Amino acid sequence: MPRILVIEDEAAIRRVLVKILSEENDTYQVDEAVDGLEGIEKIKNEDYDLVLCDIKMPKMDGVEVLEATKKIKAEVPVVMISGHGDLDTAVNTMRLRAFDYISKPPDLNRLLNTVRNALDRKELVVANKILKKKVSKKYDMIGESKAISRIKDMIDKVAPTDARVLITGPNGTGKELVAHWLHEKSARSKGSLIEVNCAAIPSELIESELFGHVKGAFTSANKDRAGKFEAANGGTIFLDEIGDMSLSAQAKVLRALQENKIQRVGSDRDIKVDVRVIAATNKNLKKEIEEGRFREDLYHRLAVILIEVPSLNNRREDIPLLVRHFSEKIASDNGSSQKGFSDKAIKQLQEYDWTGNIRELRNVVERLIILGGQEVSEQDVKLFASK
Repeated sequence: MPRILVIEDEAAIRRVLVKILSEENDTYQVDEAVDGLEGIEKIKNEDYDLVLCDIKMPKMDGVEVLEATKKIKAEVPVVMISGHGDLDTAVNTMRLRAFDYISKPPDLNRLLNTVRNALDRKELVVANKILKKKVSKKYDMIGESKAISRIKDMIDKVAPTDARVLITGPNGTGKELVAHWLHEKSARSKGSLIEVNCAAIPSELIESELFGHVKGAFTSANKDRAGKFEAANGGTIFLDEIGDMSLSAQAKVLRALQENKIQRVGSDRDIKVDVRVIAATNKNLKKEIEEGRFREDLYHRLAVILIEVPSLNNRREDIPLLVRHFSEKIASDNGSSQKGFSDKAIKQLQEYDWTGNIRELRNVVERLIILGGQEVSEQDVKLFASK
């Protein structure tokens, strides 16, 4: 049920606005405030989806209300109500992030259209915030070990820049998490993060996947298609398992990094792209270079910043936190109560040889929750955690 606050010192206009809004939609819950001070108190203490605010009022004018609202609850749209002499001020409030302004006496259609648009915008902003929280929670980086703390510090320093990052580490260690946090904490976070698993795409299709193609470029190319670099324009592209990329595709990626241009397969037309590149690999790229499977010039373009993600065996002190995190997540996903792990069970898990790293730990925790007792014991770990 949308909640709307009308802040207006003229009682007649206030009554008209409340009547119009209440009759337009019986789901609107409309509150009133007779001046700016009362309005701000209500905004502090209540959750509104929209504020309609007069500009000229005693005690606290509309511009001051707008500025205060944006500090208290920035996501709430504020529509300014202006008299004839307030028009210049009303226009200036747009610079202060007012949603819109309406002249007195209010035109019915304009008023209702503005209200509907503002409420839709508020709903979208809230939905985006919830989605962002969900995404952030999905990609939580759990751990307080020195190795993980060092990575978090590096992310905080590197993310705001456009520096290219090469993330290395064994399979299952969380290289994808590092890439997501680099994007989320960057100025590009409003743009897309496009992920490409270079190992999962056949070598003959990787160039089309990355750069797109034009109709007729090859047998199955029955229409023009944009590639991942174009999709990531203004955002970030994450090239996972880049060590498995073919040499011909590597050459095209190198050109994209050097010139910020790409060409679709089958076309000679350049397309400008503004993309930050983050790459990851579980391979030793220096060894790949020596054996002629990876371009040295591309390596130096990618490895402006190197982040090495440690194996779980090298950060065993994080295992209790990870077990708690996974057990909470599994319980939440299944709508069940969370299972505890005994101290001896945790100790046993810390002594395990985690060749599959975080991914393996997550699977083992789920297995223990399903098969173990009410509280997962050391015996449960010995029985069910074996490979």
